[in-house]
Amino acid sequence: MTDHRAEADQVIDELYQRMGESSPQPRLWPTRRAVELLGDPQQMFGVVHLTGSNGKTSTARIIDALLRAHGLRTGLMTSPHLERINERIVIDGEPVSDEALVANYRDIDPVLTMVDAELLAGGEPALSFFETLTVLTLACFADAPVDVAVLEVGMGGEWDATNVAHADVAVFTPIALEHTEILGDTVVEIAKTKSGIIKPASRVVTALQKPEVFDVLQSAAEHNESSMTVVGRDVELLATTPGVGGQVVDFRLRHAEYRSIPLPLFGVHQADNAVLAAAAVEQFIGGGEQEISREVVEEALGHSSSPGRLQVVAHRPTVIIDAAHNPHGAESLARALMQSFQFETLVVVLGVLRDKDARGIVEALDPLADMFVVTQSESDRAVPAEDLAEKVIPVAGPDRTSWRDNLVDAIELAQQQAGADGGVVVTGSVTVIAEALEWAER
Repeated sequence: MTDHRAEADQVIDELYQRMGESSPQPRLWPTRRAVELLGDPQQMFGVVHLTGSNGKTSTARIIDALLRAHGLRTGLMTSPHLERINERIVIDGEPVSDEALVANYRDIDPVLTMVDAELLAGGEPALSFFETLTVLTLACFADAPVDVAVLEVGMGGEWDATNVAHADVAVFTPIALEHTEILGDTVVEIAKTKSGIIKPASRVVTALQKPEVFDVLQSAAEHNESSMTVVGRDVELLATTPGVGGQVVDFRLRHAEYRSIPLPLFGVHQADNAVLAAAAVEQFIGGGEQEISREVVEEALGHSSSPGRLQVVAHRPTVIIDAAHNPHGAESLARALMQSFQFETLVVVLGVLRDKDARGIVEALDPLADMFVVTQSESDRAVPAEDLAEKVIPVAGPDRTSWRDNLVDAIELAQQQAGADGGVVVTGSVTVIAEALEWAER
């Protein structure tokens, strides 16, 4: 059997040489031009499209599991990855193989070259990393082939590269302030950008939103003659109780109720994600006119996983990793810790990227944390640990704040501070979470 790892590494290197994800271009036509030249692969399968500020990846993974349990072959695109780009392109539950990654990249390379030339001739930057990855992902899905693609936006919605696809079901996780320098200064502006994934006759499914956000989504749905399913109104989480390794949930969809369903994920926000996901699948299957069987729900939710989200990676002390990269995510993390864990001492290891609201994250976690150990990932976008400590100290105080300039040292200090019966939570940027996973594997 041929090993395609080296060729895949070369493809990944070529992708990384393109303009990065932190500076997306507010444009859609280059991606549209590329897929058009490829014969519009995004039209060859059904599409469930997700946007929002928090919970997108967890919700997308649960949607994917439910669709597979229903007997459909799926493609799942999420971002960012924790260890390797293949994680972002999942076909039937497995990361795309190096062989398929290489073959599909070679197929699309002439088109990428052509579109790059058109862009440069017009004075615009060449296709970015995410634009190129989106084209590659859609090509992989068409080649597989899949019955349905679950696509998570990279940023925003209206001009995100994934928006070349026509959503059969458009899913909105909770929308909050994020990427304000790009998406807008208010949640209304951000919601308007995100509402761009709603297409004519899409079926819209949304989490509970702030009233002003809901008004934006409702207006966009009406404009596109789209039906709308709202969590808390048309479907709802009825109850959740702690269980071994997660929780047990009861919920109601439009066509059925589901009681005592095991969900091996921690936190009420994950129960909310599961209800949102199930509502989206109910709308996809049979146009929202039939119920999902209990067997499908039990199988999918019972095997749900969300790497890097409230994931326990070590014991004595318990070490939990969670990619809470903004204040809204940190608030969800704090609630989940209170609901699902009891520690004598809790130490937070925090590392964030430059464009994030570090103080907001600290304020959300401060009531639970006994100590903060501030650190930085190896990413060139990471806030240096000493600089981050200066943002933490005004909230937590100097006596509760330490800093280490590499993650391993920070975790080791946190473990000492927590003691065997305590807890350590590693959070902030996904780059920190990826390095924590590597530490845990070692």
